[in-house]
Parts: sequence; structure tokens; C-alpha cells
Amino acid sequence: MNRRPPDNADNASAVITDRIMADVLWLSEQPMLLGRRYELRIGSTAVPAVVKRLLHHVDPDTRASKPANHLERNQIGRCEIMTEQAVSCDLYVRSHDFGSFTLVDRLSNATLATGTITTNEARKVFWEEVLVNKAARAAAKVQRPRIVWFTGLSGAGKSTLANAVEQALFRDNVHTYLIDGDNIRHGISRDLGFGAEDRIENTRRAGEIAKLMVDAGLVVLVSLISPFRAERRMVRDLVESGEFVEVYVSTPLEVCEQRDRKGLYKLARAGKVQDFTGISSPYEPPEAAELTVDSSAETLEASVRRIVAFLRRP
Repeated sequence: MNRRPPDNADNASAVITDRIMADVLWLSEQPMLLGRRYELRIGSTAVPAVVKRLLHHVDPDTRASKPANHLERNQIGRCEIMTEQAVSCDLYVRSHDFGSFTLVDRLSNATLATGTITTNEARKVFWEEVLVNKAARAAAKVQRPRIVWFTGLSGAGKSTLANAVEQALFRDNVHTYLIDGDNIRHGISRDLGFGAEDRIENTRRAGEIAKLMVDAGLVVLVSLISPFRAERRMVRDLVESGEFVEVYVSTPLEVCEQRDRKGLYKLARAGKVQDFTGISSPYEPPEAAELTVDSSAETLEASVRRIVAFLRRP
């Protein structure tokens, strides 16, 4: 739900901004996670937003500020929040209407937090329109740009399948690019670990890169565990309807463990690898993927044919 910022004629001190500092009271049983995409509602405006930084949380007994990287239920923290579209807002001390907001879960519509704005700076960065657009680039390549997103457990067969699909498309003269989850951790995501916040950021980075490639007119294939539904939904929302194709590689955990080419499952079972998806960290299967593939029950060739046939549909 994206609505234009409210007219601030009734509040002369309000500014248009996409970055605020706020004191947030977290209400949900699920902890607040940095980088996760929430919906910020202020006045009559609702825009996607992420909590970029948590400066500290307030100890309820001593009222002292303590370092923190997430908020639990009923904790208060000072956060830097970035919105995807600029909003009209004010400081809470000047306007309770324009200086307070809620954060809402974009999937369930549940209220997660309330907040009061302590600092807001006028927006300094604006979108620059370009003369050659996505439609023109796609037309030059005579193809429909898309993100084909392969998600599933480690060892499910995502990379093997994505590589085979790209080869098939390439033979058909489709302009493609493949983003592999392991490969981007050697470069753009080399600074990230494997905790929930870093996994969220890794998915965001891959999604933003894929969006740029779609804008360039390419069919971009992404092979990434991407364990959380919220972040896969975030990437889907980055592009137009029909431009995101989710392929759930649903190979059972026991089969993935039997393969264990990298030896990671054994290390995870032994407690030597932390935050390992499927063992010590959750995986949230897609609820409505465009395609589902079980590499233990279908040949690679058959899976590739199904995916390519789907992509050829008008």
C-alpha cells in the first residue's frame, strides 16, 4: 500500500524525508530484525521501510542505554529507519500526528511496533530519470526481462538447476546472467555472516542487483537459500507483476544431508557451524511458488524443460 505523502500545509514544520531517527516500542513476539522490510504508517501514508540501525535499547529498570542488535517484545530502542519513498513527517515534540508512526508486518498486517520521531532530515537524494528505459532495453534484446529465483536448502540442487536452465536459455539466444549465493559472498557480500540479520541483508543485496539486471533487459537467475519468506516477498515487490518467478527446490532435508558435498551438514550437526539453515536456523518454504522442483524425484533434464517452458509462456 503506497500512498503519496500527506499534504503538510497544516504542519509548516514538517519535512519530506526518507530517513528518520525514532524511539521504537517493539510489541511483537517475533524480534525486530535489522534490514527486514516492514510497512511504516504515519498519518494517511503507508510505505515500505527498514530499520537500518539500532543505536541502543533502554533498560526498563535503570533507564540506561545499552548496546543491542535487535529488540524483543516490550523493549524500547532508538532506531534509524529508512523508507523506500519519502514521507512528510515532523518531530514528535512538535506534532503528535506527524511525529508518531506504527510498523506493520507486510504479510500478516499485524502491528509490530509504535514509534516517535526524534530526528528527521530533509531528503537530499532524488530519482534521476533516464532516457533509455527497461522496455527499450528489453525490446532491443527481443525478450521479457525476469528474475528467476531458486530457493531451497543447501544441497537441494539450486545451483546445478540454475546453471542448467541458463545453458538452455543461452542456447535459445536469451540474454541471461546467473547470481550464485556462494559466489556473491566472495565479493559484494564478503562482509556478511550467517545470522538472521546478515541473511536478510544478503538477500536484499542479491535482489537489488537482480532488479538492476531486469532493468537492463536481462533474464537473471538467482540461486540463493534465502530462507525467509519476507525477504523473498521483498524481492518480488522490487519488480513489476510477472517479472519474479520463484522456483522452490523442495528436495527433502535427508537427501540434502546425504549429498553434503561441502561437509557442512556434518559440521552443523556437530555444533561446529552455527546458524545453518535446516539445522540450527529455520527455512520458511514458499507458500505459492510459481514452480516446485524436487531434485530427488525428477531428473535434471525434466526440471529444466518445465522451467524453460514456463518462461516461454507469453
